[in-house]
Amino acid sequence: MQTSPHILVVDDDPEIRRLLGRYLDGQNFRVSLAADRRECEERLAAGRIDLLVLDVMLPDGSGLEICRELSRRKPHLPVILLTALKEDVDRIIGLEIGADDYLGKPFNPRELVARIRAVLRRTGAALPEEAAPLGRYRFANFIADPATRRIVDDTGEEVVLTGAEFELLLAFLERPGRILSRDQLLDLTQGREAEPLDRSIDVLVSRLRRKLGDGGRFQLFKTVRNGGYQLAVSVEQIGAAA
Repeated sequence: MQTSPHILVVDDDPEIRRLLGRYLDGQNFRVSLAADRRECEERLAAGRIDLLVLDVMLPDGSGLEICRELSRRKPHLPVILLTALKEDVDRIIGLEIGADDYLGKPFNPRELVARIRAVLRRTGAALPEEAAPLGRYRFANFIADPATRRIVDDTGEEVVLTGAEFELLLAFLERPGRILSRDQLLDLTQGREAEPLDRSIDVLVSRLRRKLGDGGRFQLFKTVRNGGYQLAVSVEQIGAAA
């Protein structure tokens, strides 16, 4: 029986580990998590790892150093570096010392999965079955395409959303009519729980309302007292774009 590739994610940020662990699991990968170099070595020694997602900055060592060492010890282990570094030279060094790819922070989990699949395909690893192509969503006078992360109105004009705004909109489109609390929305979009006085979801909803014209001809997002928010229009899935 064929097993799914085993991905090891090494990052000292617990929110990133939690988000990636849940997301990769949902994409049919097996996932292990590590917070630092010590835990990384323990996971590597415990069993087969098919690909390493490795943060460059760790509390007990450099991801670049780990990558360089693994290129000698485990030359067939693919590595994707996660980096907040802006300089191209740092990314070039990462590739020169053995990394297969890199991704700058902040990033979208969907892009990381695409990079993982591309690297595994190049190395000849068996990939888990991919989900069917994502369909588009029609709601009010808009069409949202999760695959391209674009939203256009009924005239074909694009509404420019930030990554965080699109993730929040997608959470509503995937659960039409459901009342979603702030805690649920934070967990769905950012993989974390609300902190005291955390108003980030309220700010994002306000920005979506403004960009989508909510409150004019129609009300997209209904505020539910002591409940959260609800997408108040019907949603139709219309298939992936050609």
